[in-house]
Amino acid sequence: MIVHGYEIKKGANLRCADLNGADLNGADLRCTNLNGANLNGADLNNADLNYAYLIGANLRRAHLRGADLSNSILINTNLYGADLSEAKGIPDYIYSSLQVLPDEGDVVGFKKCLDGVMVKLLIKDGTPRSNATTRKCRAKFATVLEVFGSDVGISKHDRTTKYIKGDTVFCDEWCEDRWKECAGGIHFFITRKEAEDY
Repeated sequence: MIVHGYEIKKGANLRCADLNGADLNGADLRCTNLNGANLNGADLNNADLNYAYLIGANLRRAHLRGADLSNSILINTNLYGADLSEAKGIPDYIYSSLQVLPDEGDVVGFKKCLDGVMVKLLIKDGTPRSNATTRKCRAKFATVLEVFGSDVGISKHDRTTKYIKGDTVFCDEWCEDRWKECAGGIHFFITRKEAEDY
């Protein structure tokens, strides 16, 4: 099958292919390299995506009803950084297999600020929080437990938000869509090492 000039078949190398809005309903895409591919709005209903590589793929507004991604999910990195925002019909098992944060209980996280200042945050039970397809998390608000390397941490994002020990910091605008990784929220990682390396 040829779609947008690309041969669509099992095991194909479609890395960075532009398949925007493509009709791939029921396509056999097993073991296919779709890393970085633009699948924005593509019809992937009932497609076989077992062992497909979708790292950094744009699946925004894609239709995934009945798509089989089960073995791609078992190797979690195969969806690392994929954009699933506004996608339709995301299989239920994707939600749990890519979830980093627990559903209940307090969570301690770490955030890297300007000049390498590190901040330790408490995200209390009941606080809206999420992660998309990577380990970067976000929360609606967080309490600053500690600041390392300075008295105040300054956000690298807006360069104005201050993180001071004991304060609770709120985001300007919270986004409920779990799959919008860079949307509004206080961004953090579960481990200090991940935050330092980001």
